[in-house]
Amino acid sequence: MGGKKFTSAESQLRPDPRYGDRALARFVNCIMYDGKKSVAQRVIYDAMDIIQDKLGKETDPNAPKEAIEVFRLAIDNVKPFVEVRSKRIGGANYQVPMPVNRKRQQSLAYRWIIEAVRGEKGRPLANKLADELYSAAKKEGKAMTTRDQTHRMAEANRAFAHFAG
Repeated sequence: MGGKKFTSAESQLRPDPRYGDRALARFVNCIMYDGKKSVAQRVIYDAMDIIQDKLGKETDPNAPKEAIEVFRLAIDNVKPFVEVRSKRIGGANYQVPMPVNRKRQQSLAYRWIIEAVRGEKGRPLANKLADELYSAAKKEGKAMTTRDQTHRMAEANRAFAHFAG
């Protein structure tokens, strides 16, 4: 039988208190350890404040004005459009490029940003998060590198695209 199992997580997700943004609320949940939501929120809001300070010093007229805009831009930049999936065909494993659905794009973007932030040691999480989001908004940083590598892998294996589906 097995179909896709849907939970009501999406409908129950409350927008975050400061910005009223659902995507940010979800990001808080991804950062959270041991059910400590207030700690995760403090980290993210501190990072947002740091980004807001940076935006105050920004000279580029096209730069976003609000920290939440930087967050959205960063997530959009990090989202991958294609990824390679391993597929077994005729006794051989092929890396087949596949399009990524919207929900997985967001999950991967969050995961890569958080991995990039946690992989760096020695500074407060809020500072590292602020830097990573800010550089991702400018299409730089570790999370962007991960996305570019994913796209490059898919491009390199385009010959196997006919196996998709």
